[in-house]
Amino acid sequence: MNFKIDQQRLNRELDTLASFSADPAPAVTRVVFSEQDLAARAWIKERFREAGLTMRDDAVGNTFARWAGANPDLPAVGTGSHIDAIPHAGKFDGTVGVLGSLEAIRALQAAGFKPRRSIELVLFTAEEPTRFGIGCLGSRVISGSLTPAADVQLREASAGPEGHGQTLESVRKSAGFTGSLDSALLPQNYFSAFIELHIEQGSILESEGVSVGLVSDIAAPAAFHIVIEGEGGHAGARLMPGRKDALCAAAEIILAVERSVLATGATDTVGTVGICQVHPGAMNSIPSRVQLSLDLRDTDAARRDAALEQIHNACGEIASRRRVAIKLETINADAPAQSSPEIVKALKEACDAEAVSYRTMVSRAYHDTLFMARLAPVAMMFIPCKGGVSHRPDEYSSPEQIHQGVKVLARVLAGLSAI
Repeated sequence: MNFKIDQQRLNRELDTLASFSADPAPAVTRVVFSEQDLAARAWIKERFREAGLTMRDDAVGNTFARWAGANPDLPAVGTGSHIDAIPHAGKFDGTVGVLGSLEAIRALQAAGFKPRRSIELVLFTAEEPTRFGIGCLGSRVISGSLTPAADVQLREASAGPEGHGQTLESVRKSAGFTGSLDSALLPQNYFSAFIELHIEQGSILESEGVSVGLVSDIAAPAAFHIVIEGEGGHAGARLMPGRKDALCAAAEIILAVERSVLATGATDTVGTVGICQVHPGAMNSIPSRVQLSLDLRDTDAARRDAALEQIHNACGEIASRRRVAIKLETINADAPAQSSPEIVKALKEACDAEAVSYRTMVSRAYHDTLFMARLAPVAMMFIPCKGGVSHRPDEYSSPEQIHQGVKVLARVLAGLSAI
């Protein structure tokens, strides 16, 4: 089948979408349900309408744009990604998967292709955890990984750019997305397959000169708060032997995280303490309370949990020796996902047909596809990004790299929707 990707149109649309930002170019800041996010959604829905796609929004704000197939009762072939962006980010993360999917559909339409199964493009809500402190909010809801109770339990992070402590329920309803969260849950037979196109956010493809990465496994993410309660006092008057310094204990915990992760011997095990909040935060005051935020990931959940157990044990030993109280709270601990061998095979065949080089790889960042795997067979495909840079204004994938990814996506969507 011959079809043509209009790369110039796609380039223009990526640039236009990037202009919906709370920060000036080249930075992109587009927090979910913000003024910029809602304006971007309205603009992109116009593009969906122009392509003749039928649309619906669910209660959490996921948008489904469908190209109806000849047999619309069959489970659809799904694709898509997200358009929300963390503060001071770039313009390709997520957006390539949304606008690239749209361009793939338009190319198939222009070529006269008629799908047997419907092809549905999903614009996911809040893949980034910026506003509510949890990633992949929309895909968690539709996969049943987040219960309706989250509506009132999840609140805006007080330190976030939009943060005023409102509940998810009040924010989403103010944005025009009503109904109960359980109404957004999709049935198991809704999709026959789901594929997400995304920038790699690492440097493997670029360093090896490979055009496309076919994801075999998506790492299992887990997030924790660790709170250390010590005893404050005057930095000059309180002698060292009697101190219960919460920050010193926190420093040991951070190093214990590193040791526990390295002890697995697996490159796929990673742990990061990305936030350290110190109270009272004065130079001449002994820290009395510290909160750490821990991100722990692995493609193997058992191995990740073994590292977590070591961290638990280390916290107990540090608490006893330093005479402080340490509490570890689980925010989320998700299961890893594996790509469908059949969809990966279809992607390989599409790469061969388009003469596009590829390799299989692991996704250590997690994406909405991780949760879509609970509903349907899935796969992801990566395109290179310059220097492996992402979540920064200088994030970049070239038009040629995007073009190759969209070509492969179009071909595999055609193949899977014809079955």
